[in-house]
Formats: sequence, structure tokens, C-alpha cells
Amino acid sequence: MIKLKSIALATSIAGIGFVSASAIAADAPASPHTLTANVGLYSQYVFRGLAQTNEEAALQGGFDYAHASGFYLGVWGSNVSWLKENATTGSNAVSGTYKSGGSLELDFYGGYKGSVGDFGYDIGLLQYYYPGDVLVASPSNPKANTLEAYVAGSWKWFTVKYSHALSNDVFGNKDARGSSYWDFSASVPVGETGLTLGAHYGMQKFEGKDNRITVAAHNNDNLYSYDDWKISAAYDMGKIGKTFDGMTVGVAYTDTNGTACGYGAWNQSQSISGTSCSGVYPKNIGDGQTTVWISKTF
Repeated sequence: MIKLKSIALATSIAGIGFVSASAIAADAPASPHTLTANVGLYSQYVFRGLAQTNEEAALQGGFDYAHASGFYLGVWGSNVSWLKENATTGSNAVSGTYKSGGSLELDFYGGYKGSVGDFGYDIGLLQYYYPGDVLVASPSNPKANTLEAYVAGSWKWFTVKYSHALSNDVFGNKDARGSSYWDFSASVPVGETGLTLGAHYGMQKFEGKDNRITVAAHNNDNLYSYDDWKISAAYDMGKIGKTFDGMTVGVAYTDTNGTACGYGAWNQSQSISGTSCSGVYPKNIGDGQTTVWISKTF
């Protein structure tokens, strides 16, 4: 963690006296501004239970600014591959939604958080941005860019968060404004060992009907809504020694009940209201996934 501080220095002046720098620094008011950076190497990137990098490694990192008042801003990024892999024609197309770019996710967010005793709250906006150009089709494909508002409440180790899509296009689904995600999570430290155990259950609900979908029974909800869950363990390596301060290693297992049509492989299919449909990815991105990682916060 990098904190901005004003550092006072004093020296003896012509026999008038001596004041130590540490004494003056101790009296100086702490800065209300905090800057942190983070970087991590992950065996894969899983977002809301869905594999984003086709089970390949992901390099992730970001910067965060926080003010003592509770206001904060941040940016975070990761490589992705799902926008280059999903078929757009219903056959085993090689190209995905994006004809160029589509390999990077950038998240820009800001909000306000605070606490009252053991209870915490957090409210803000999050813009998911995927730079690149979409493949021209008829009807046209939307970009995956998505704007969400969120509100969260916490008590000790437990958090409930609700995210609500404000943009019309939501992760590449058209006419999906109002889609939502509920996140129920627990993060429990195991004494003073440095080990933290985590559990999560999420519910992704899509609204609307994409005009690229020609079958009446296949709306966004039927095709794309799902639940996901995760269990995890993370270890604070700072417990080993100061050399490893800010470093964490972890492992997580995730799974979903995602539909084969929305998230399955090309050779997977299912029937929705009596009408069949097939998957659009080389692999089912909603299958059970194990992820390991190492990260560092500065």
C-alpha cells in the first residue's frame, strides 16, 4: 500500500536546538489520500462463474485511490478471450463477436463506502470496457461494454451485493437493460494463521430479448440467466516474513448451472420450450473450474 504523506525534516540550527525528523513526522497529520496498486498471475480468469480466458492464464492488475471520507476510484484490467471465441452464426465459426481487439477487459469504477460498527456499506458505478471492433452482421452485434450500478452491505465476514445494468447492451446481449446480479459471499479468517476461507453464491438474471434471436421462446432470460457458486482458500504470505508482505496465494473452485445454449460448447445442445439450440464456445465456459493464483498489493 502506498500512502501519500507529508514528511517534515528538521536540523539543528546554530546551537538553537535539535528536533528529530521522526518526532516531527509523528506530529504531522496523516494524509487522507491513499493509493494502492495490485498485480496478479492467475491460472485462468473466471468472472461470475464463467471462464473468460478459455482456461488459459490471465495477468491482472489495477490501481485504487481512496479518500478518508469514504470516496474511492479505481481501474483494473485483465486479458480475455471469450469475445474472440464465441460463434456468431450458429455454426462452428472460428471468429467471434469481435473482429479486432476483444482481448482486453478494463474496469473503471468509483463510489463511496463506510461503516457503522461491524456493519459496512458500499455504493458505486462500474464500467466494463472491452476495446475493439465488433464483427459486422445483420442484425448488428453490440460491443460487450456494460455499465452497472451496485450497492453492497456487509457484517463482519459476510457481504451481500446487488448489481444492476444501466446500459442497454449487457456483456454482448442486446436490449438487456435492467439485468441484475446478486452476490452472497463470506470470507472467514482462520485465527491468526493468515489463511482465509471463502464461499460465494451468485444469481445472474438477464432481461429483455435480443433482436438477433429469431425463436420466440429464446429470450435473454431463457438463454443466459444462471446461478454460480465458489469456494476458495487464500493465504497471506506476509505471515512467512516481511519479504512477502502484500503477497497472497490462493485456490478456488467455481461452477454454474448455466445453459448449454448460452455458455456451452459447439457440440452441446438443449431444448428450450420445445425448440433446440446449441452452444457457441469451443469449451463450455460454465463448467466447473479450478483456479490458482499469486498476487501482490503495493
